Amino acid sequence: MLKNRLMKVQIFLALTTILIASCGGNVPEATPTMSVDQIQTYAVSTFSSALTLTAIAAPSDTPVPTQTPAPTLPPLATSTGGTPFGLTTPGIPVSGATTSCFGLTFVSDVSIPDNTQMTAGRSFTKTWKVQNSGSCAWDAGFKFQSTGGDAMGATPFTLPASVASGATYDISVPMTAPSTPGTIRGNWRMSNASGQFFGDEVFVVIVVGGGAAATNTPGAPTVTPTPTQ
Repeated sequence: MLKNRLMKVQIFLALTTILIASCGGNVPEATPTMSVDQIQTYAVSTFSSALTLTAIAAPSDTPVPTQTPAPTLPPLATSTGGTPFGLTTPGIPVSGATTSCFGLTFVSDVSIPDNTQMTAGRSFTKTWKVQNSGSCAWDAGFKFQSTGGDAMGATPFTLPASVASGATYDISVPMTAPSTPGTIRGNWRMSNASGQFFGDEVFVVIVVGGGAAATNTPGAPTVTPTPTQ
């Protein structure tokens, strides 16, 4: 395209030069200020400059960058507190907090009721009646063991067979009264195969070395002597 335009400019300049030369006898001779080659060079330079300015003024096809929206962060999770274990109160079984399906509820003392009098070193068997109050069966191998106080020489009791949900069961543990006199207490609780305790915490309370409490017996009325005159 540019080559064709340059050829047209050259032809135009050549024709102009011929016309000027043919009219030279009638027109007063003037001193030329630019030669034909200079005129051609100037015309080509002017045409190139015009093309450069046109290219600069042309709009650019480069797309304008768009803003990318910042990613939305998910909200932080709030912490949920666990359920605390209850406090143990003498004479009252405590319900254990557990998130599993296992449960145990104290029903009654079958033997050795609370505050049973014992002589030091006496062997006895404590039996509790409990109920599987959870939705899952207790598996054979679950352990009923001491969780505090005085174990009184007892070892953990291991379930010999499974206990179905809702069934009652008598747990018997052989013990020996300690030689130290006083009120002795031992706490016990069931645990599953992974060692997690669950259900009520039960206990045994005995009194070692104490006799029957003395009672106040009213005596004969006191006679007040009558003063003599």
